[in-house]
Amino acid sequence: MQHTATHCNTLQHTPTHCNILQHTPTHCNTLQYTATHGNTLQHTPTHCNTLQHSATHCNIVQHTATHSNTLQHTATHGNTLQHTATHCNTMQHNAIHCNTLQHTATHCNTLQHTATHCNTLSHMVTSCWSHCYMHIYTYEYVYI
Repeated sequence: MQHTATHCNTLQHTPTHCNILQHTPTHCNTLQYTATHGNTLQHTPTHCNTLQHSATHCNIVQHTATHSNTLQHTATHGNTLQHTATHCNTMQHNAIHCNTLQHTATHCNTLQHTATHCNTLSHMVTSCWSHCYMHIYTYEYVYI
């Protein structure tokens, strides 16, 4: 009888044990899902850090590109100013050269005018001397 009672208790305990065993795979699946979710959650901050790093890197690249464009624009503007300055220097040099040539031409005109005046005076002196010689010759011829 005692053996039968033990056997009956065992049989009574078996369905509970079966229920526990049946519940265990579900619990294991839940734990496995939780673990997977935990790994995902653990992986997510790393992924977010990677994305944040990528975004920071993109911002740096974009800022560098903007800075490069600004520098390129400044360089282009600088080249334009340098070209303008060179052009102005050329024009200024040409103006100085033209002023020199104009001054030289004015000086030459003055010299030419002076030479013409001298030639006129020389011609007048020659005429005067010719006239004087003519009078002297006439005087000698008439009075001698």
